[in-house]
Amino acid sequence: MVDLLKMPIVITVQIDVVLAILTVLGIGSRLWGLQYPRAIVFDEVYYGQFVSLYMKRTFFIDDSGPPLGHMILALGAYLGGFDGNFAWNRIGAEYTGTIPVWNFRLFPALAGALCISLAYQIIVELKYSHTAALVAALLIMFENSLVTQSRFMLLEPILIFFALLAVLSYLKFYNIQKNSSFSVKWWSWLFLTGTACAFAIGVKYMGLFTYLLLLAIAGVHTWKLIGDTTLSNVTVFYHIVARVCALLVLPIILYLGCFYIHLTLLYRSGPHDQIMTSMFQASLEGGLARITQGQPLEIAYGSQITLRNTWSKPVPCWLHSHKNMYPIRYDGGRGSSHQQQVTCYPFKDVNNWWIIKDPGKQELVVSNPPRSVRHGDIVQLVHGMTARYLNTHDVAAPMSPQWQEISCYVDYNISMPAQNLWKVEIVNRETENEIWKTILSEVKLLHVNTSAVLKLSGTALPDWGYRQLETVGDKSSKVYHQNMAWNVEEHRYGKSEEQKERELEFQTPVQMDVSQNMSFMAKFLELQLKMLTLKNEETEHKYSSSPLDWINMDTNIAYWLHPSTNAQVQLVGNISTWSTATVGILVYTVLFLWHLLRQRRGICTIPKDSWEHLILAGAVCIGGWAVNYLPFFFMEKTLFLYHYLPGLTFKILLLPIILEHIHNHVLRSSVSRNTFSAVVLAWISSVYFVYQTFSPLTYGYPALSASQLTALRWKDSWDILIRKR
Repeated sequence: MVDLLKMPIVITVQIDVVLAILTVLGIGSRLWGLQYPRAIVFDEVYYGQFVSLYMKRTFFIDDSGPPLGHMILALGAYLGGFDGNFAWNRIGAEYTGTIPVWNFRLFPALAGALCISLAYQIIVELKYSHTAALVAALLIMFENSLVTQSRFMLLEPILIFFALLAVLSYLKFYNIQKNSSFSVKWWSWLFLTGTACAFAIGVKYMGLFTYLLLLAIAGVHTWKLIGDTTLSNVTVFYHIVARVCALLVLPIILYLGCFYIHLTLLYRSGPHDQIMTSMFQASLEGGLARITQGQPLEIAYGSQITLRNTWSKPVPCWLHSHKNMYPIRYDGGRGSSHQQQVTCYPFKDVNNWWIIKDPGKQELVVSNPPRSVRHGDIVQLVHGMTARYLNTHDVAAPMSPQWQEISCYVDYNISMPAQNLWKVEIVNRETENEIWKTILSEVKLLHVNTSAVLKLSGTALPDWGYRQLETVGDKSSKVYHQNMAWNVEEHRYGKSEEQKERELEFQTPVQMDVSQNMSFMAKFLELQLKMLTLKNEETEHKYSSSPLDWINMDTNIAYWLHPSTNAQVQLVGNISTWSTATVGILVYTVLFLWHLLRQRRGICTIPKDSWEHLILAGAVCIGGWAVNYLPFFFMEKTLFLYHYLPGLTFKILLLPIILEHIHNHVLRSSVSRNTFSAVVLAWISSVYFVYQTFSPLTYGYPALSASQLTALRWKDSWDILIRKR
């Protein structure tokens, strides 16, 4: 033992010098002058608001994607000491001296820089030469659009980083498997694949498509593994279980973890509360929680309540009435009941209060002890401020004549008696005798006389209805829809028998002592559903574009313009790379079909290993381009050029693979190969030339003259900003 201690401790480290140099150069290209410009650049105005809300622990919802990317941006701001106090009101607004601009942009810049190293290693793991890997890294390094996007507080660089990390991790796992399955490295790369996939999805939903691509590739490889008769059934079973745990179970856990951290951080009421259900709002500190804290849980006869429609479309709203009547005749000449209007009002108001009444009793107060309302009970709803009963007749609704009009009954002493009995059906009940509960219960109100269900049509009433939303009675629908469900948001036990006293009671805030709790999974499911279904109004943007514009870069985006000079930042790509990458896909397709046809005819053109490498490279690169590009044709959202950058990255990775394949397997003579190498070198030089030419627009420095900017407008469709003096 003593002799062992006397022996020197030796650590052997292998360093890929080319990779190390590329990493340093990549970091330099992305971090150089990172604080310039000290102004809000394009979508920083959007993401900056969320960063501020994180700093203040204020809840928000963003329909563009899950929260991981936002949290990474917020982490950078937190490390820089940002307190969230900054007005993100317009693009171009100057950052004040205390704002940590460098920290805002640090993580996207690092992610963009590391993509260069990842590209290099992916080509190597696809079994191509280090020369081809070097070409791939240089193409990513000198791609102007990727440089621009990496230098600001934006999410695409982080998404691309995790997508490439997932691909690299899987390829390393796949290559290690051939010689050392179930080793520490094997497990590490497998679980890193699942982790990177989860994080890619956690940044933006587009990461899901790269994840599905890798699942498909892994599925094909696993299917081949199952057919390997040299492996025992137990070994094959272990392989399958390992992949299921790492590629299916782990991403789900990590995805949930992102939301858990998100919801833990954002515990305060915020600007997007009203989109969420009453129960979700009540779980946040402040806001609705101030109002609903300590409300009685069980609805009883005599309870004073407000009813919110759970659909919340087009906006959240509450069952509402006021003293105005429906017009005697609607537009078009149809007659109405001329009863008191009942609407859904998108603001809190004293006219949103209703009283639950027992049809067999006259009292409008809660008895002692309270008599709870249960699923299946028949009730009357009395409007608090007008003391009129919720009612419906077989009269067509004002805006939706296929359904019944909802009103509060006015006795005109004519042959239209009141029909004001409603059956309470708790939609999310667990037992048939369940008690109606504040916030927790979602109820349907079924009209006893006509079997019509009280629901929100979502249509705005004309001026006579103050543009409030129409409520209707639907007796034709046999299918449940969320616009039929209501939940009690505010609740108190009524104490006043006299109407005047009740009106004062409705205007008094509720303050009690018991809180409502909501589990993480319930909050996650609701938030996830809102993010997937919430749609902002589509708006035309000056720089919006279609996917067809991206292939040949027929569009650009002006990110920032100096307030007094022509200095500007433009999202414009390296046209030499973009055009060649598009041709590369066509060349790959021709080569693939050519080899496939020759093999079908029994002509061996390339070694089996090279053929398999070509197929896997196509699956990764063309597959990665396709899954990150084609889905945009089916999306109903405003699209921009930067949406193409993940697909572009995969398309660029294909270029050195094709070049090496042509050099090694298509060209036969040394002369043709040397000539081809010279052409490739000239092309790489052109890529660098274009990068340098457009670098003033990429980095925003130096400012160019009007004539120089005009010379950079290589396409008529590009919008290069030129300040007139």
